[in-house]
Amino acid sequence: MNLRHISARVLSSVIKDGQSLTQALDTALQPIESPKDSAFIQALCYGVIRQYHRLDYILQQLLDKPLRNKDSDIKMLLIIGLFQLHYMRVKPHAAVSETVSAAKKKSWAKSLINGVLRQFIREQEALNQQADQQSSACYSHPSWLIHHITTDWPDHALKLFQENNKQAPMALRVNLAKNSRDGYLDLLAEQAIAAHTLPFSDTAIVLNQAVTVDKLPGFSAGLVSVQDTAAQLAASLLDVHAHHSVLDLCAAPGGKTAAILERNTDSVSLLAVDIDEQRLDRVRENLQRLNLQATLLAGDATDPDSWLENQLFDRILVDAPCSATGVIRRHPDIKVLRRESDIDALRLIQQKILKAAWKRLKPGGILLYATCSILKQENENQIEDFLKHHADASEIRINATWGIQRKFGRQVLTGDFDMDGFYYAKLLKT
Repeated sequence: MNLRHISARVLSSVIKDGQSLTQALDTALQPIESPKDSAFIQALCYGVIRQYHRLDYILQQLLDKPLRNKDSDIKMLLIIGLFQLHYMRVKPHAAVSETVSAAKKKSWAKSLINGVLRQFIREQEALNQQADQQSSACYSHPSWLIHHITTDWPDHALKLFQENNKQAPMALRVNLAKNSRDGYLDLLAEQAIAAHTLPFSDTAIVLNQAVTVDKLPGFSAGLVSVQDTAAQLAASLLDVHAHHSVLDLCAAPGGKTAAILERNTDSVSLLAVDIDEQRLDRVRENLQRLNLQATLLAGDATDPDSWLENQLFDRILVDAPCSATGVIRRHPDIKVLRRESDIDALRLIQQKILKAAWKRLKPGGILLYATCSILKQENENQIEDFLKHHADASEIRINATWGIQRKFGRQVLTGDFDMDGFYYAKLLKT
């Protein structure tokens, strides 16, 4: 079993066929029994996707002519070889020989791979200097995304590119119904798991090094969940009180749903809605592990009338579908799969959901709009436009020590306090 050959198949599924990296890896890793082999494949695939735009540019300089579309597996093997030589602690001769052997029966490809990788070893300094002069290769981002990030955040763009290309830290949400944050820190210390806290969150713990969930004390008993700190902020921002009715739109996989209920275990009625019935299974599984209760419903958030009676809610969370540009470090395939045209389409869906949700909010109620995006089109511009067209809406300013206060809402940029990129706006129905 050649691990590089398997990795090349995974990468081809993403780059050529448009499959998500998570799905492609899930399929590829199922028959593999060795945890060490699985970890190697995963690290290789994530690393290549993170640096894909740079590696692809360098490969183009090394090839006399582009490879045919049907030879995408060979292209991926070449890029895997380049990644190992440049980013991994693999001896050059081992990286070359293992990558060549992964070509298996394609004898013509073996000599090509050998020649290209050995040429890179000889010329890598000049090739890297050349890549640094081309923005997409330099930052390993698509050109359209570089333009949007540089336009929206000129003073933060370089840091954002760097953060997007890092591996995200593992953050935990402590279930306050069962333990305190400091109490759970003690449990981690007993297991020699190093971690730190953040001053603005009473639930968040960030691990110094990621571990598998079976290593987390009390995970199966619901003492803790894996959730980025920025996403955890939603539960407190929504400001749910006893006996409130809550509508959680676009709820899957259920992290925010659970966080809301953990703070209000007995007295809140919560309806969690997602358009995908299968994704609701994830919500169901999370709630069962945590022993929490909510009503789950499959429905289109742009059209509540099709699945809901004339019910109004005290609190509504709109966890809007978005470009996910704030979570690229967790899902680096976003840089490969997302297209610039997607942004306008997503913005229209966000508009429709906001308008539809607003009709379901009680007077005096609060709607919290959230995205895991760093693009202003989906965030502050979206809320500014909404407020212009809704005289009965006013913004509740979010005063906090995290994020950046905007004209409307508050923005977390990727990497701030170890958090993912996130946006929140809090609206009151007057």
